[in-house]
Amino acid sequence: MRLRHIEVIQALLQTGNLGHAAELLQLPPATLSATLQEAEQQLGFMLFSSVRGRLQATRDTLVLQPLINQLYQALEPLRQLGNELRQHQEPALRVACSETLAEPLLPSCIGALRRRFPDTPAVLGSHPCAEIVRRLLMDECDIGFSLQPSEQTGLDCWPVVQGKVQFLAPHGWLSPKHKYIALTELAGQAMIGLQQQDGLSRGLDSKLQALRPTPVVHIQVQSYRMMRSMVEAGEGLALVDPFTAVGAKASGLDVCPVSPAIPVTLYALTRKGTQPGLALAALIEIVRAKAEALLADQGLVVL
Repeated sequence: MRLRHIEVIQALLQTGNLGHAAELLQLPPATLSATLQEAEQQLGFMLFSSVRGRLQATRDTLVLQPLINQLYQALEPLRQLGNELRQHQEPALRVACSETLAEPLLPSCIGALRRRFPDTPAVLGSHPCAEIVRRLLMDECDIGFSLQPSEQTGLDCWPVVQGKVQFLAPHGWLSPKHKYIALTELAGQAMIGLQQQDGLSRGLDSKLQALRPTPVVHIQVQSYRMMRSMVEAGEGLALVDPFTAVGAKASGLDVCPVSPAIPVTLYALTRKGTQPGLALAALIEIVRAKAEALLADQGLVVL
């Protein structure tokens, strides 16, 4: 089977009508009909039968359909690149970031990048670190930003900026003299836990579990952003990365760093051997500058 055969079959599966499928593929109906007949001759069986004015997939076609769908979806990046080349566009810069960075940092960075490179489209998605690594290794994105390093041999990983773990509490929990909080002050306190732990939360959890009495965790959530929301709801205290703490004071929470300081590093990840183009190199520098400015403006001092 040729790629044109797959496109015709997929269009007919979607529309159930020869004319609509031809319109979808921007082909003359006679050409589409001839392509369908050619595919049936090569396969040796009918692909569609006419039922009450509609083309209905035969049983054999339904067996083929999952594989046809898979092949059709695999062609999407090729079609997209072809459209970009036809329109003389630069290839899209595909960026993946941790959920923690998706709201306070990356959108403004992408905006600044687009102002400098208006002909470069951008695609931004938020994912867990493991998914960012997978996407990079599968060439489904060009760069990832994460608060966790990666030791994958196929990736390069380097620090962009560093901040400190922050303590969040309902308004009034901290006294005015609290410029920082010692971990020992959290002994026996009600804390919000993280259900899907990462490297940072595992390290924090081990420190908290060493306290006597140990902090009490009645609520576990799936992200640092949800931890902050639970603190805002008055359900406990939390230790979070500095980007999650951005804007927390304005939301009425008490915020201060932990002592001794616990560093949190923002990493950039790319496939090993990647030679950054102008847009990619510019994005890294934009992220570095905006991250430093964001943390400094919020009093979440960069180490």
